[in-house]
Amino acid sequence: MAPRVQLEKAAWRWVDSVKPEEIRQQHVELAYRIHLAACRRGGCRRNCKGNPNCLVGIGEQAWLGDIDENAFHNIDDPNSERRDKNTFVGLTNLGATCYVNTFLQVWFHNLELRRSLYQCYNSRAQEHNSESDYEPKSICEHLQYLFALLQNSNRKYIDPSGLVKALGLDTGQQQDAQEFSKLFLSLLEDTLSKQKSPSLQNVIQQQFCGQFFYVTVCNQCGRSSALPSRFYELELNIQGHKSLTECVTEFLKEEKLDGENRYFCESCQSKQSATRRIKLNSIPPTLNLQLMRFVFDRQTGHKKKLNTFISFPEQLDMAPFLEGKQDQKCVYELSAVLIHRGISAYSGHYIAHVNDALTGDWYKFNDEEIEKMEGKKLQLGIEEDIAETVKSQSRKPKCSKGYHCSRNAYMLVYKLQEEEGVNPSRPNMEVPAFLQRLVDQDNHKFEEWCTEMADMRKQSVDKGKAKHEEVKELYQLLPARDGEQYDFIPLDWLKKWLDDSTATKEIDTSLFLCCHGKLHPDKVGDCKRVSLHAASVLYKRYGGGPRLDGSSLCRECVSQRCRVLRLKNQLNEDYKEIANMVKQPVSEGYWVGKASLRSWRQLALEQLEEEEHETKHGSSQTNGQGPHTNNCKEFSPEFSGGGDDEMKTFNEDILCSHGGLSILDSERKLVSTDVWTKLREYFSRAPEFTQNQEPCRQCMTLEQEEKDNEAVSKMMALDQKNQLLNLFHEKNRPTLTKWPQGTDVLYIVPLYFVDEWRKFIRRPTKSSPVSNVGNTLLLCPHGGFMFTYDSLINGEAQHIALLWPHEWDVISRLFIVDTPISISCLPESTASSSTTQYTTQPDLCWECRESFLFQQQKDLREYTQATIYIRKVIDDNRAVKDAPPEVNASSSEAEEEREELPKMEGDPDFSQSQDGVKRMKLSDGSAASPAALPVSTMTKAGGIRRSTRHRKLRGEKALIVSANQTLKELKIQIMHAFSVAPFDQNLSIDGKSLTDDSATLGSLGVIPESIICLKADEPIADYAAMDDVYQVRMPEEGFKGTGLLGH
Repeated sequence: MAPRVQLEKAAWRWVDSVKPEEIRQQHVELAYRIHLAACRRGGCRRNCKGNPNCLVGIGEQAWLGDIDENAFHNIDDPNSERRDKNTFVGLTNLGATCYVNTFLQVWFHNLELRRSLYQCYNSRAQEHNSESDYEPKSICEHLQYLFALLQNSNRKYIDPSGLVKALGLDTGQQQDAQEFSKLFLSLLEDTLSKQKSPSLQNVIQQQFCGQFFYVTVCNQCGRSSALPSRFYELELNIQGHKSLTECVTEFLKEEKLDGENRYFCESCQSKQSATRRIKLNSIPPTLNLQLMRFVFDRQTGHKKKLNTFISFPEQLDMAPFLEGKQDQKCVYELSAVLIHRGISAYSGHYIAHVNDALTGDWYKFNDEEIEKMEGKKLQLGIEEDIAETVKSQSRKPKCSKGYHCSRNAYMLVYKLQEEEGVNPSRPNMEVPAFLQRLVDQDNHKFEEWCTEMADMRKQSVDKGKAKHEEVKELYQLLPARDGEQYDFIPLDWLKKWLDDSTATKEIDTSLFLCCHGKLHPDKVGDCKRVSLHAASVLYKRYGGGPRLDGSSLCRECVSQRCRVLRLKNQLNEDYKEIANMVKQPVSEGYWVGKASLRSWRQLALEQLEEEEHETKHGSSQTNGQGPHTNNCKEFSPEFSGGGDDEMKTFNEDILCSHGGLSILDSERKLVSTDVWTKLREYFSRAPEFTQNQEPCRQCMTLEQEEKDNEAVSKMMALDQKNQLLNLFHEKNRPTLTKWPQGTDVLYIVPLYFVDEWRKFIRRPTKSSPVSNVGNTLLLCPHGGFMFTYDSLINGEAQHIALLWPHEWDVISRLFIVDTPISISCLPESTASSSTTQYTTQPDLCWECRESFLFQQQKDLREYTQATIYIRKVIDDNRAVKDAPPEVNASSSEAEEEREELPKMEGDPDFSQSQDGVKRMKLSDGSAASPAALPVSTMTKAGGIRRSTRHRKLRGEKALIVSANQTLKELKIQIMHAFSVAPFDQNLSIDGKSLTDDSATLGSLGVIPESIICLKADEPIADYAAMDDVYQVRMPEEGFKGTGLLGH
């Protein structure tokens, strides 16, 4: 089918030969495209919007063939959440709790521990009968329930949030897994020790507790002393080792005690050199071996991970490490391997490989996912494929049969091998009744959920099948054949009807109506013409309306559109004719705006298009109005000119604000009566001005007044400049640092007043004259002066300007002075020396001055979002580059001189009336802070104006900080700005080193606009350590405040 634009043109091609009053029914049907040929299936890649008879590609493809039931719903099979037969149950990761999940799975597979937990006496559970509800509350109760679910739940994975919440763990923060293991076993031991049954009281010691001695031998007398110690796990150093045997050997090796570390021998009664070693005495049935992968790096001040390959056997013979018990069989079998994926100690992922004690199969527990290993063999697989960002990456060594190698294993669990021929006594794993009731309730909820999901799937399938039959039936009835009655249905509604993902609403055709209540001709492309029978079925099932049948074709809209299109065609001819006519000389005629004349064709075109919209929306607008964009540039040079503002009405560009003819002769052109007559055909309501029309008298009066005011301002500026010439040019200015000879008094005015006055003198016609000095800005609410002589010579003079007495006389005569301010020099002589005393009038208000200084110091100590500058230096005195300052402000004083402050509208201190003078207040009721004055420059001793903005040097960067921010947090900001790790940063301010990382910036004396020098040490080539630093943001709290520490 032809494109939509071509169909549009073809539908209205007849307007060239048919006048609006000659329109017949056949023309109306052509405009509505009633007789366009319908498209066949396969003939269109997508639906033809311009053809109301095209019913292809509206979504019917999905319904006309065979459909799979799964296409009718998006609900997953609930059985995918069901636990598979002969598999274990996973645990949901609550954010960063994978380290908890791994230990829970390992402990669950310790059958003796699980049995003991089930046998724990629960007084709360005993109080509940089978009818009442029991909910676990304590940590032990939650662990019991969790183990029961892991054993008998029907779910593929369960949520451990009850236990995690009882422990008080932060689910968003990854903690030290090894510390968690120690604390949790200690908590279990304490809980079980309170049981009445002796077998339960000591189950943790019986399963996990061993004993060794610290044996110390005096080198002098040979006396041996042994100090016993219990252990629940052996912490083995792996640095510099390749195998588990090497790690155990180093753990037991002898160390020398000499020098300051000498041993006090009771026999010798003095400190003597000695040797000390660890002697294993007994080993528990479950041997936990912690591989110390996470160590503290003294150089960085943070933990780091050792990614060292360690080989370990499937069978471990501990007999060689037990002294005096060589005949005792101590062969252990590997039971679990806990893995940490990742190169950083502060991030990564924890998984566990666990051996099922009942079947001997190996399983990988990865939160919700559980994978059974093939062949009853441990397969670490991709657990060793960590990121290749660590330098000195070593290849995986070859392992002998019966051995495994890992650089990510951080804990190995071995269990004592049972003797051959002995029937192993498996502990009773029956879940207690009170726990089984909870499990049954959860399983019941799960089954109800599965049933509900299955019912929803079935309902969706049934609904889809019914819709399938409906579409197949109705789609065949949709096409309207020639000569049959028809209706128009919105295309969007048909698409939504065929889209099963959206609910089908009633048919709404109200948006397609013209102002006459019929189908708008421009909307026919968004509708489809269907048979009357199919439309009746759809309206009966879904409702809606109004119905648009064959009687809804609007003849009035077609006639209006015909008139507009004919005018558009005529427009081009009139445009050429007017273009030639305006070139002829004219003696009398009408005034037309040059901008209107340049763009009249575009205005007329948009006017005609607006008339089309009038029929569409039923609105009426003034003739000659409409949005305008001037893109017509085909006129001769006398038509063209400067850029035009947006025009809304033809000839409005020569209309003044009073409704009369504009006084600007250059913006209008005289055209002949014939030209004006043709233009009036298009713009019947445009403003009309004959050649003899006089310009607006009000505008002429205002123009003359403006010229008079400008002349007065120029005279005033010239007069004030001549009387205060040195003040204007900043020449021969008095200073406080070197009091001028020959005068005892100087006068003070705000520098802002002088700046505003100079601005008026430079541009009297563009700036308002200054009338008020506004000295109140420099006074407190009590009328006292806010500055001392010492404060003025130490920097606060940037807010004031000094005047000679004769200049003050002129100022007092020319301007309104609210309160005179002066500073006097009074020499005092004594027999031994002579001194000079400086006084101000009005006197200094000490109360407000002290309040102001207190507030100023408070602001320096309690700032938020302030800017400081970090300057990187090579040594203590030299910046990175001795280079000129970067242009952070205006580097040209001439540009700064020309720079104008934003115009202050209605500023009370410089208004024509003194009644409007206002005083700026501080929060404590003290006087206005001088720092709040609108001043951007300061006056130096030599009278030269300089910028007060900080100018950054190269190698210097600005940071946004707060006073309560710690030095450690600042170092992290500096690390991101300069790529220098915190442990390589040496910071100082004013020569004072900043070393206390926990101190706040306010306490260290860092104030806004401070410059902190950064000297960087050589970086450490340890990328894993750098990654650890990036991970650390806040001080480690560990398990502080959790249930593991009794809180």
